[in-house]
This record gives sequence, C-alpha cells and structure tokens, in this order.
Amino acid sequence: MERLKNFSELDVYHRPELCPECGGVMIFKGCGEYKCEKCRHIEYDDYGKVRNYVEKHAGVTAAQASDATGVKQKTIRTMLKESRLEIAEGSSTFLKCEICGVKIRSGRVCPKCEVEFNRRMEQKLHERQKKMAGFGMGRDGEEGTKRFVRDR
Repeated sequence: MERLKNFSELDVYHRPELCPECGGVMIFKGCGEYKCEKCRHIEYDDYGKVRNYVEKHAGVTAAQASDATGVKQKTIRTMLKESRLEIAEGSSTFLKCEICGVKIRSGRVCPKCEVEFNRRMEQKLHERQKKMAGFGMGRDGEEGTKRFVRDR
C-alpha cells in the first residue's frame, strides 16, 4: 500500500486530465499547457500557472507567486529544486547547496559539487563493472581464469 501512496504523490502539479468546459481529454502541449482535444480549451497545471506568472512579473517571490496563482509554496520550492524554475538575479533569497551550503539559484547542488558527485559515481560504477567482469583473478589467484567456478 505504501508503494501506491508514493505513486500518487508524483502528480504534485495537478495536471488537468479532463476539460472543465466539455469533459474532453486534455492533451499536453508543453511548458505546463494542456489543450482539450474537442473544444480546444486551454488549461495549465501548477507549473504552467507559476511559469506564466513569473514570466509576466519578473523577480516575484515564491510567496507572491503562490498568492497570485493558488499554487502552494512547497510546490514552488519543489519546482526550484527540480531546476524547473530559477530564482531571479539580484534576488535576496537563495537556495543552499545540499552538500557544501553555498548559495544557488536552482537545483539541489552547486555546479562544483555536482561535478565532484558525478566523478565519484563514475568511479563507483567503474569499480562495480570491474568486479562484475566474467574473467579475472580466479580462486587460486590465476589471471584469465573464470571467476565463478561450480562447486561439486
């Protein structure tokens, strides 16, 4: 049951499925915009609402965008952490890198920590691939022998 709960939480942006005008199916057009396949009515999910508002009112805070669009501030913060939105230049508010704490405008980590994190992940992947090779050091230390030998 826990798995179903997590799945339902994925739709945090309240994507419209049915047209409020005619009941037709809403088709995704991009950037949070949906168009009814029958009557061509346009609706926006939470991302589309916030994105449109921020484009028209540059430099607004999350609280102002939330008040104007009806989208929760928590959802707006999620959009910032997913790098779907970015804090405007010159703003006094910032996010903090989750690794080193430096101020950032969007995402979870700063570019420097992201490079280091990806480097470490590549090393771990390379080490795992090396261990998983079919041939290597055998049980008796002989190179080039099968790594896995059946016990009888």
